[in-house]
Amino acid sequence: MLSDVDKKFLKIAYDEAKAGFEEGGCPIGAVLARGQDLISRGRNQRVQKDDPIAHGEMDALRNAGRQKSYRGMTLYTSLSPCMMCTGTIIQFGIGRVVIGENKTFGGNEELLRSRGVDLVIAEDPDCIALMELFIKEKPELWAEDIAEDD
Repeated sequence: MLSDVDKKFLKIAYDEAKAGFEEGGCPIGAVLARGQDLISRGRNQRVQKDDPIAHGEMDALRNAGRQKSYRGMTLYTSLSPCMMCTGTIIQFGIGRVVIGENKTFGGNEELLRSRGVDLVIAEDPDCIALMELFIKEKPELWAEDIAEDD
């Protein structure tokens, strides 16, 4: 069950995803928060910045700048994290991740759970609809983003 704080930050992650979509990129947004405090926000910018590792979660972490510790933080992401972002979550010791949706991409949830990360799957209809629209409109870009061969 999502708390009001979770709903607020997941909505910001969705807004980031929508902004990325409107810029012609992949609609994946993320927020890093400590309790009720917003630390940073970001979105997938692989297309916009011609940067293959500029996923939404990576952008939010980059925008957070150096942190003494990520423990006690929650990462909110509109889509289940890929292997690269999963590894970064584990590396930084982020203990909680709220995922907007995992219907269009299952990510690496079992690996995160096996490393003690508390996962919340929101099954957010807005996140699902945005990704479904993107996959329908830009299947080649989606395949590139998740490194799928044609």
